[in-house]
Amino acid sequence: MNVQLPQIVKNHATAAAAGNSTEEAILYDIYPFIRVYKDGRVQRFIGQDFSPPSTDPATAVRSKDVVFSTNPNLSARLYLPAAAFSSNKKKLPLLIYFHGGGFFTESAFSPTYHRHLNSLVAKSNIAAVSVNYRLAPEHPLPAAYQDSWLALNWTLSHSAAGAAAEPWLNNHADFQRVYLGGDSAGGNIAHHISTRVGSENPYPNVKFGGMFLNCPYFLGKKPVGNELSPEYSYAETLMKKLWVHAYPNSPAGLDDPLVNPGMDPGLKRVGCKRVLVYVAGNDVLRFRGWYYKERLEKSLWGGEVKVVEVEGENHVFNLINPTTPKAISMLNVLANFLNNHH
Repeated sequence: MNVQLPQIVKNHATAAAAGNSTEEAILYDIYPFIRVYKDGRVQRFIGQDFSPPSTDPATAVRSKDVVFSTNPNLSARLYLPAAAFSSNKKKLPLLIYFHGGGFFTESAFSPTYHRHLNSLVAKSNIAAVSVNYRLAPEHPLPAAYQDSWLALNWTLSHSAAGAAAEPWLNNHADFQRVYLGGDSAGGNIAHHISTRVGSENPYPNVKFGGMFLNCPYFLGKKPVGNELSPEYSYAETLMKKLWVHAYPNSPAGLDDPLVNPGMDPGLKRVGCKRVLVYVAGNDVLRFRGWYYKERLEKSLWGGEVKVVEVEGENHVFNLINPTTPKAISMLNVLANFLNNHH
């Protein structure tokens, strides 16, 4: 959830300048993500720019877009490092990545995520699939989970000889070293996909090396940590509004296991044995990141979960300011994790 970009203020000011005549027509307003009007109009404030696939001049990482489903129509962006195109045909670890944006905004093709995947692929020397899923409110949850599961299955179908035809995956991806990752709402999705992998095991020939969650979007009715302190009240309210409006038909609301893993009796099904969670010291969601570790360890899961808290930083700080020392340090840690270095 990239909530500190300069254009937010500009767009919000423009919207406010329209006057109070539109005020009564607003169904709900979750600034800085989205505003939905009673007549069906949707106004998104961030994450709507498009970066085309490319050979990145800074990293030499190559990317291209592929369609992984025609019903519904869904696509993803594939990434390969420059080394993949050399004479060395060594297979690379594969990351399946889910973007953030509160389930309402951003995409796999936005500048924020294109830049992030270019940097991560170059630093880690991995192949990556950045999944684009349908957004609320036009496609309320569980659509994003369903789309992400389709993306996972399409990707993993390349692990069987002759089963699928995307050469970048067939030629370069090592399906014995598959990782899941995501930030904020995308971290939530990555966790859900992992538990479903552990439950259904659709491709038993595939080995999952781990999962990383960056400031994962988890909530719950019962407060944990210091969520209710005045300094976090606005952010906590915002986080809850996102879930309520993204998944209006959720059977359990804020205690739905999809957003509160602590309520999931099958939490031990997480389909890998290494989980890395990053939380930011100034982010209200950090309490949920620590709580996730606690619940996972008590679930009889049997793997290793580590939380790294970065003091003095805000939600998904590494995406907002990727060149700071703390963001670069995080990139190095993720690269080691994706190459199975402790």
